[in-house]
Amino acid sequence: MTNFPIAPKHPMTREFHGRSFVDNYEWLRDKQSPETLDYLNAENAYTESKTKQLETLTENIFQEVKSRVKETDMSVPTRRGDYWYYGRSIEGKNYGISCRLPVEDGQDPWTPPVIPEEGAPAGEQVLLDVNELAEGHEFFSLGASTVSESGRLLAYSQDTAGDERFTLFVKDLQTGELLEDRLDGIHYGATWIGDEYIFYTTVDDAWRADKVWRHQLGTAQDQDVLVFEEKDEHFNVGVGKARSDKYVFIGLGSKLTSEAWVIEADTPDAAPKLLWQRETGVDYDVDHAVVGGKDYWVVTHNATGPNFEVGYCEVGDLKPLRELNVLMAHSDTVRIEGVDTYRDHIAVGYRRGGIGRAAIMDVRAGWGAFDELTFKEELYTVAIGGNPEWDAPVLRVSYTSFIEPGQLFDYRVATGEYTLLKSQEIPGGYNKDDYVAYRMWAEAEDGARIPVSVIHRADLDRTKPNPALLYAYGSYEMSIDPYFSVFRLSLMDRGMIYAIAHVRGGGEMGRSWYDEGKMLNKKNTFTDFIAVADDLIARRVTTPKTLVAEGGSAGGLLMGAVANMAPDRFVGIQANVPFVDPLTSILKPELPLTIPEWEEWGDPYHDPEVYDYMLSYSPYENVAAQDYPDILALTSLNDTRVLYVEPAKWIAKLRDTASSGEFLLKTEMAAGHGGVSGRYAKWRQNAFEFAWTINKATGATE
Repeated sequence: MTNFPIAPKHPMTREFHGRSFVDNYEWLRDKQSPETLDYLNAENAYTESKTKQLETLTENIFQEVKSRVKETDMSVPTRRGDYWYYGRSIEGKNYGISCRLPVEDGQDPWTPPVIPEEGAPAGEQVLLDVNELAEGHEFFSLGASTVSESGRLLAYSQDTAGDERFTLFVKDLQTGELLEDRLDGIHYGATWIGDEYIFYTTVDDAWRADKVWRHQLGTAQDQDVLVFEEKDEHFNVGVGKARSDKYVFIGLGSKLTSEAWVIEADTPDAAPKLLWQRETGVDYDVDHAVVGGKDYWVVTHNATGPNFEVGYCEVGDLKPLRELNVLMAHSDTVRIEGVDTYRDHIAVGYRRGGIGRAAIMDVRAGWGAFDELTFKEELYTVAIGGNPEWDAPVLRVSYTSFIEPGQLFDYRVATGEYTLLKSQEIPGGYNKDDYVAYRMWAEAEDGARIPVSVIHRADLDRTKPNPALLYAYGSYEMSIDPYFSVFRLSLMDRGMIYAIAHVRGGGEMGRSWYDEGKMLNKKNTFTDFIAVADDLIARRVTTPKTLVAEGGSAGGLLMGAVANMAPDRFVGIQANVPFVDPLTSILKPELPLTIPEWEEWGDPYHDPEVYDYMLSYSPYENVAAQDYPDILALTSLNDTRVLYVEPAKWIAKLRDTASSGEFLLKTEMAAGHGGVSGRYAKWRQNAFEFAWTINKATGATE
């Protein structure tokens, strides 16, 4: 196919606040329409024809990735109750296999067993082989996978369409049989209470998690008890259990405000009790701790400052948030992100200087002070997780960086000793000294200093400009932290620089960094990205003819905005599941997730000022008769977060309006927001995306 598809124009007029906008492509929203499906299939065929020259490069990258991934591998066992749980991956299989071994008498109960990568050890039990579950399905996603407190029952859920609505099943791990219990149309997750009850959530027509249910094993779903319903459309609801197993928490959250309710686990049929009543703009999260034999609530909250504080009070003496005993005070330079409690210690995660950090408090002798875990690299990511056991004397600590493959340690709190459990193995060899990672700073229009992470081969000739990929996200206070990527090696080994612009709207520099890139400050996200591109060009790191931009989802909005605002800075722009028609979507309260999003973007439905501000940057409405870089947009037909119609309309309008540029749309016809399922299909899709980027920046086809 040599001629691009031409989307027919079926004009529709949008009227709001006395403003009119004629939309020629809104008809593409009807995904049941043969005309829509024919158009999307034609676009796929056109994209395939225009990227045929990338087949060799795509295959080479795919094979490089395969050669750098240990395809037959296993996770480090994690203890829960009387078993060690772990996962296996097997070469040639798309999905993982979850297994367990009993904790043996006579061995250290907190040192994980050494399990052979091939061949099952005596006593191994396969809980789920996801390859078997996925067989016959074009798409498969595992949602919940959780074992009951006794270890006898497994609840797991699956999505075979990509629309993030799951069906839950219960498996008897002693007999291997499925029980008759089946829960349809549920949301992510499932929480066991004993072996008798499962708490779960469902969504409303707008895909908002609004209800918590209690299911009693052995009964039909239509007999399930509605435990909690949240009718305010700004809020989503979730349910989970304290690590101590003593309490069930029901948490409500909007973008700005939260509220927590609690049920004692030994009375699961009791009505939930409110902890702190919601207060607009106050966000808090609660965990349960036992110190000196007393029960406490440990609370992370922003009632005393935007960067949050950690406080505590006795369970029976519920003090106001602003009067809690302080464990970690609010700071203008430290953004506290949350705590995890254990029998003998408390872990806290926070962000300082753009880097995520962690600290531990030993509470065996009472409340104390947090001790920060320290590391040598400038840019790294540390996380404490995978620790389900309340009374474990060790913490699982993961560590990675842009050039350091992932490492997993046991950290013994009493002694401060680290035990390396696993290092990510790169088959064929990998030398971190062959690559470098460092931080640069660019200056925004208003003088703000924007952190930029830069990664490339150590032997790269930096006396001249080099091809580069500039990535960013910049929304929801999400931080793009250092992480190791085998895909990135294929890019850097072809002489490219990988750079990340930590723009406002993200969370790298604290809550104010987020606040300055949302609502009526959203344009800072876009101008920050352009400032970083300009800085890289001014420093002769790269050139506009060799610089590709990439972002996905809300980062795809960023891509659409900079395509309109600064098209001459980039040779190509890749937009994954891009939110490029935000005003149309946010004006539709009936769409999935829309009303809660008003606290992120503003409410254009009711507020003319917000309408005009969003109209001024919305990529779709601002496509202009100008030269554009080449653009690749990727989407999925069943995406419920960013509907396929947004990039479809955007590409159609670019084709109709722009004076130059090649515009490609690739739609996965059986997938959701995360794209295709199965690791090999994902690798191949990612290889295609990297091939497109490398080709645009370097001209390479191999």
